[in-house]
Amino acid sequence: MSLNIEAIIADIKVATVLELNDLVKAIEEEFGVTAAAPVAAAGAVAAAEEEQTEFNVELTSAGDSKIKVIKVVREATGLGLKEAKALVDGAPGVIKEAVSKEDAEALKAQLEEVGASVTVK
Repeated sequence: MSLNIEAIIADIKVATVLELNDLVKAIEEEFGVTAAAPVAAAGAVAAAEEEQTEFNVELTSAGDSKIKVIKVVREATGLGLKEAKALVDGAPGVIKEAVSKEDAEALKAQLEEVGASVTVK
């Protein structure tokens, strides 16, 4: 059996909206699929992006005052000197993950004050 795709497309072009709706329902029932699932998933992704409540603070560059940046990173993260230095030397890298917008902006301001380049994602 060979499908005549051109004939199927021609039939779909002349079908009414009600006929196309019945066709979709029949296909859903026959094959156990849902035509609306991808649309709902895309809407959920868009809603998740709009309602971001947790942010990551990423150090992109330590700047000229690396020692001051290390001190701020130590205070913010509670890391030891060696770990904080490794984090600053390894820039770009995430300093804090899943923090509130207010905390992320405050940390960004502290780091930029001492000469670091920071992004909040």
